[in-house]
Amino acid sequence: MKLGILYQEAVKIGKQNDPRPESEIQRILDLADKEYQEMKEKEKARFDTDRLWNPYGDTRVLNGDLDLEVRKVLVGIDIEAGEILLADRLREKGQAIDLILAHHPEGLALAGLYGVMGMQEDIMAEMGVPINVAEAIMRPRIREVARNLMPGNHRRAVDAARLLGFPFACVHTPADNMVNTFLTRLLDSKAPKTLDELTEVLTELPEYAQAARENAGPRIFVGEGKNRPGKIMVDMTGGTGGPEDAYVNLARAGVGCVVGMHISDKNREAAEKNHVNVVIAGHISSDSLGMNLLLDQMEKHGLETVPCSGMTRIRR
Repeated sequence: MKLGILYQEAVKIGKQNDPRPESEIQRILDLADKEYQEMKEKEKARFDTDRLWNPYGDTRVLNGDLDLEVRKVLVGIDIEAGEILLADRLREKGQAIDLILAHHPEGLALAGLYGVMGMQEDIMAEMGVPINVAEAIMRPRIREVARNLMPGNHRRAVDAARLLGFPFACVHTPADNMVNTFLTRLLDSKAPKTLDELTEVLTELPEYAQAARENAGPRIFVGEGKNRPGKIMVDMTGGTGGPEDAYVNLARAGVGCVVGMHISDKNREAAEKNHVNVVIAGHISSDSLGMNLLLDQMEKHGLETVPCSGMTRIRR
């Protein structure tokens, strides 16, 4: 499978599992095209043209020739210089690693992470929050994340891969979309009647069962086990955590329980204040689940995967 085809397939799968309507995804791509067409030639030279077909700024090929034939992939949740040195050591021991694939973004994909957060507006709107309210409460949070990302040294891992001769890519939101879709359908079908039952449904999945054995499994952060969840919102995609103001509006929209990967203390306190139950499934285990669902599709093309950095490979 060529690296460019792998990249395109990941984006295609992400779109198929995107919680937004197809028309909204196309609107975002059309806006990028309009922005590009109105630029001067000097500005166009600086424009990331992947934005014209890929709506996920946190998913990119960071280093490597798109025509490269990929057979064996080292896959990890977080890929930093240490994992790239691991790939080099594996290569020295005879493993032909053709590509390093991260879940969490690096390089320009990390710097552009804030660009996917608008998705949270549409997810809240689907739950019953008016879109004008969702946009208003997300705007300051998106700007905050953009400011926090700007001073970071985004290229460290990318430079390490380049110097050691490894193609390097990351797939973030498409994998998160897959776990979001998977868990939404699972909880809809199981219809747990209490938070304890909801947590048990999650823990039956092998990624979460392993996390539970390692003291990082699904846990109730807000509410009691006997509480009824009410309307459940699965919050597994959209870049990173949203604003605390979301919880008062979700409560008004009738959301009774949020199932997420992780939550900040200020957001947990806001959920508690507004009587929204919160079940945290686990961060790295949820990322493993999303990547597993993605890799199940990729391995149909003959890819061989070597998991590392918190990635537990489970096939379905």
